[in-house]
Amino acid sequence: MTEITKNFDILQKQVAEQTVLQGDSLETMQTMADDYFDVVVTSPPYNIGIKYASYDDKLDQSEYLQWMGAIFAEVARIMKPQGSFFLNIGNQNKYPWLTMDILTAARPIFNLQNNIVWAKSLSVGEKSFGHFKPINSPRYLNNNHESVFHLTKSGTVVVDRLAVGVPFMDKSNIGRFGGSGRPDKRCAGNIWHIPYQTVQSKTGKFSHPAAYPVELAERCIRLHGGSDLNVLDPFIGSGTTLLAAKNLGHRGVGIEMDEGYVNIARKRLGVTKYNDNAKEQSHDD
Repeated sequence: MTEITKNFDILQKQVAEQTVLQGDSLETMQTMADDYFDVVVTSPPYNIGIKYASYDDKLDQSEYLQWMGAIFAEVARIMKPQGSFFLNIGNQNKYPWLTMDILTAARPIFNLQNNIVWAKSLSVGEKSFGHFKPINSPRYLNNNHESVFHLTKSGTVVVDRLAVGVPFMDKSNIGRFGGSGRPDKRCAGNIWHIPYQTVQSKTGKFSHPAAYPVELAERCIRLHGGSDLNVLDPFIGSGTTLLAAKNLGHRGVGIEMDEGYVNIARKRLGVTKYNDNAKEQSHDD
């Protein structure tokens, strides 16, 4: 741990080469070494009153955005020059400027290299895919997506597009776009359809109100590319990002202030082989 943090008083819990640091996110990152992490994947609190176990999610908005700016500055400091920061922000009908306000706090520090849409559910023609959360308001449409912003320091980070690619529908394009040695893969684009299933209890969401699918974190890490990566989630919650890092054979570090969530993350990481996308939900549920 000496290469990750200079503060040996931080409560450290290690499972399967994944490290959970229990403490305040900003204060903990401030103890970490410069240019250490290859990939950061996280979804921060949105300041909309979500009922977390230990965190007050309803600060004064200016105070909240100032805090997010400080978080982003620390992420930039401890991330490698060619690292990738994947920032997941949910869209809320009642808070229409939310996504833009948070992204604006990151703008002085990062370049927005890719703007990814996580489509949780969608309709094509008369067919629907995924779960549509019912809404009662006559003012709004169903909110079927969240944003995943790929932020980098330079805006020029080379990514592995084919690592999250899809097969060609027209196989004649395999050779047409790159020669006979080209694999049967093309870029899937920046709309990722990753459906989730609702659950009936807090246990199904690991007692956390804002979990995202393991597959989402895995795609982000695979898109960055490379092997033997150091992965960080400053707001680990129930451990999803570290589980993705474990599944892909990378080292992960997560920060979480709540002891209950830390213990849930440890339990999930301790399972030999774990993939629970179907049991997780988005921030909207």
